[in-house]
Amino acid sequence: MRTFYFIIAVFLINSLNSQDFGKYYSEYNVKGSFVLYNLKGNKYTYYDSARCYNQYKPASTFKVPNSIIGLETGVIKDENFVIPWDSVVRPIDAWNHDMDLKAAIKVSCVPYYQELARRVGEERMREFIIKLNYGNKNITGGIDKFWLTGELRISQMEQIDFLKLFYNEELPVSKRSMDITKNIMLLEDTLEYRLRAKTGWTESGDTNIGWFVGWVEKDNNVYFFANNIETSNFDDNFMAARKEITRNILKALGVF
Repeated sequence: MRTFYFIIAVFLINSLNSQDFGKYYSEYNVKGSFVLYNLKGNKYTYYDSARCYNQYKPASTFKVPNSIIGLETGVIKDENFVIPWDSVVRPIDAWNHDMDLKAAIKVSCVPYYQELARRVGEERMREFIIKLNYGNKNITGGIDKFWLTGELRISQMEQIDFLKLFYNEELPVSKRSMDITKNIMLLEDTLEYRLRAKTGWTESGDTNIGWFVGWVEKDNNVYFFANNIETSNFDDNFMAARKEITRNILKALGVF
């Protein structure tokens, strides 16, 4: 009987993979996987469900919990809190000036969030990562780089789990910290929907890993998504692919 139920479960999971989303990844010459959770329908939709359980470095998607932790500890007072530029000129011009929290997440300013993490400190950071049950909860590798080059890992399914708790205000932090972070995550606000999300980019050996995670609020419903892509041939298309593949899939599913 257990074998029967296992076969049925596998069939149901595979049936969710039957939609041809692979063409959207092929268009950008990348491999990847996608998961969507429909809150009101309590339904998951996958592309390559097995890969959605693989863990990767969160890269700049960690700016979401990093913001929450910074606010919750009081290291960052609010979205207008400025961390001065350290005068180190970096290749991304948008990073080379004083910046507040809301601007830092918009331009994905790594130095801002590294300084935030240093001010939080390793002990408090570890405490909050465990409380938030974030990924593998391993912050080995340096307080200002454990999410970039260290040992922190998270899967697409774990990203969805975290985002659901975050949206539903079920994380063990204050509503204020969650509200501010939600506000600074807003990318699009139209008559039809609101999009709150964060990109990420990291490397694993010779492979580039890209993230786009977040949710869409539409018609009194919420659609959580996590897209993860990979390629060994990095080019300008890779950076655009994270968002564009997500947008194409969401359109195909009727979310956009």
